[in-house]
Amino acid sequence: MPIRIRLDEVLAAKHLKAKQIAAEIGVSETHLSLFRSGKVRGVRFATLAKLCAALGCQPGDLLVYEPGESDLADGDDDGE
Repeated sequence: MPIRIRLDEVLAAKHLKAKQIAAEIGVSETHLSLFRSGKVRGVRFATLAKLCAALGCQPGDLLVYEPGESDLADGDDDGE
């Protein structure tokens, strides 16, 4: 997937544990773990906003786009 999750890097830089952040933003550790591993198909803006508030960061600190040749190919799941 061309979107890479950088949550682990942000947590390490701030010396925080995922368990702490999950409790602070009100999501399960399992849900946060799935997000951290990139195994989710999407994230709610409200959840992203809570993560940014708790970590004192911007969405771009948590998500990175790494271009790939197939990014503009037909058949993607964007609903169009």
